[in-house]
Amino acid sequence: MISALLALAGALVYGAADFLGGLAAKRLRSIVVTAVTAFSGLVALVVVQPFIGGTWAPADLGWGVLAGGFGALAIVLLYACLAIGPMSILSPLTAVVSAIAPMLWGLLVDGETLSPVAYAGLAVALVAVVLVGFIPGEKVVRPSIRGLLMAVGAGIAIGGFLIVIDQTSGASGLVPLILSRSTTFLVAGIAVGVLALVAMRRGQRAASVLSPASGLGVTPTGHADLEHATATHPTPVPSVSRAWLLAAACGVVDAAANALTLLALRGGDLSIVSALTALYPAGTILLAAVVLRERVAGVQWAGLALALVAGGMLALG
Repeated sequence: MISALLALAGALVYGAADFLGGLAAKRLRSIVVTAVTAFSGLVALVVVQPFIGGTWAPADLGWGVLAGGFGALAIVLLYACLAIGPMSILSPLTAVVSAIAPMLWGLLVDGETLSPVAYAGLAVALVAVVLVGFIPGEKVVRPSIRGLLMAVGAGIAIGGFLIVIDQTSGASGLVPLILSRSTTFLVAGIAVGVLALVAMRRGQRAASVLSPASGLGVTPTGHADLEHATATHPTPVPSVSRAWLLAAACGVVDAAANALTLLALRGGDLSIVSALTALYPAGTILLAAVVLRERVAGVQWAGLALALVAGGMLALG
């Protein structure tokens, strides 16, 4: 039960990180926000690590680096597939795959056994993921094969992150997350540097890479962004200085979500934790409704209700 509660809390905190990152990405380029969030999250983890403790075993370090690689791949594929669209189909598809991949791994590879109630809870959770992530009101367009493959790939990469982190030892503390964040920061930092060099070769200022180059509405944490998650009114555009603060806060909150998920994985089953973690859009939607007073669609309220039911079933099962 504690593991399920931690996983559900982690999903809500992931949603809060998306809320902050979505606002920051309105003013700053997504890859820049990604680098900032990776750095601030890394700093937060490094500060907290001595109080928690943990061994720096080579195996755990390797798993952490691999997890960071999966995270970076997930972001790239998600950006690309949501740019192609339609988001109303590809966004929930990514979330469902991100839950199914580690669920299958846990049940088939790790040999996890669940009660009938827990199996039913997994099914309810997958339905909830689709309803919460669905974007009503958008024109229905048949997705391309390329978009579908990228969405599935992004989901598998997110699931891969959970699978890899689950392989780390309990004695490692937050060390795997520190390595994962370091890897993501390195990848994002190199990407920003390359973009800056390209801009200068074109006669532009290096600082020009800071502003959004396209309408990609994707958060730096690899999830559907605030505006697309709520699909109602346009979100406010923050000032540049406020955007930097939002990006930094996003990284700290996302690191907290990573820590909650890691604790959930070490105390429970991968299949259950992955299903509950995929409910992350719920946190974004609720914050948008409370803070920005954005309207939540009826289908999303139904998804939120089912998410609570699924959480209870998985906790009891």
